[in-house]
Amino acid sequence: MRTISFPRMANYHVPIEFLLKSLLPGERVLPAPPVTRKTLELGSRYSPDFACAPFKYTLGSFLEALQEGADVLVQTAGGCRLGYYSEVQRQILWGLGYKFELVNLGGNEFGPLGMYRACKKLGCTVGYGRAAYYFALAFRMTAILDELEGYIRENLVFERPPGRFESLHGEFLNELKNVTGFESLRVIGGKYRRLINSVELTQPEEYLRVGLVGELYSLMEPFCNFYMEKELAKFNIALKRLINVTYLLFDKKRLASRTLKEARPFLKYEIGADGTDSVAYMKLLAERGYDGIIHLKPFGCTPEVNAMPILQNISAEYKIPVLYFSFDSQTSETGINTRLEAFRDMLEMRRKLRAK
Repeated sequence: MRTISFPRMANYHVPIEFLLKSLLPGERVLPAPPVTRKTLELGSRYSPDFACAPFKYTLGSFLEALQEGADVLVQTAGGCRLGYYSEVQRQILWGLGYKFELVNLGGNEFGPLGMYRACKKLGCTVGYGRAAYYFALAFRMTAILDELEGYIRENLVFERPPGRFESLHGEFLNELKNVTGFESLRVIGGKYRRLINSVELTQPEEYLRVGLVGELYSLMEPFCNFYMEKELAKFNIALKRLINVTYLLFDKKRLASRTLKEARPFLKYEIGADGTDSVAYMKLLAERGYDGIIHLKPFGCTPEVNAMPILQNISAEYKIPVLYFSFDSQTSETGINTRLEAFRDMLEMRRKLRAK
């Protein structure tokens, strides 16, 4: 029996683990441990200096998985340098003496068919019809996960008593691991929709609204951004984030021309990866009257670096402040929180001045 592992990002290991276990019965599927400082230190130690933070995090996750006995590693494709991660990381890990097989789950053919073909290389014996069922179920799990987490994110600042959302969210993730089919998923999803929607919300007449834009890993992996969403909630700031895995899988490519159109007149051409989305969504949130925007990216992320001067133009046009964060192995949590607090104070002062 082989042990198959993959890097974690936020809570998406739950549907990914379900999918791999369904497609590869008889194999042991072991998600990499939760991302911690140790993960980043391991990845940084063996990564090229110029590699971005997601590269270092995923390499660190692979090292932790290999140390726990994994002999098959799974990586994904991507719209930037992420597409080359698997080849570079394979060479680094082989150079360190590890013996394993690494499969790019999709490669240039990212989607259900490409992922299925990758699983066939791992020895998947499940027919395509049955595999399509498992893919559909895993995608539906992801959609419900994104739906509930999106609601929590936007309302975390208003919950009473504090901590109720976090408790229900933990229970939901535990039950999501027990999904056996669409009916059990429907029951679990319905149960936690009701429970989460029943949490008491105390919404003041006036409060700050901030949008989060930027590179997908920096937005979605909470350890990478120092649990920024929770920190902002402590500052009484309501959040909006439009990028999640459901969007990346189903909407990004389908809506690409519309996204570029929404980014005009600030952007005429695609700038790659999530850069175009950052421009379009900052413009959208500015038009909706948000108080500020926070832009997150790994240090050296070329598409997001290209987006930054355009975001600055939107900031000037709509009179909306934007705060930029770049993350790497040397980023300080204290520095992040200090800047967030100063940003909150500035937004509150602007609101008071406009009210006079």
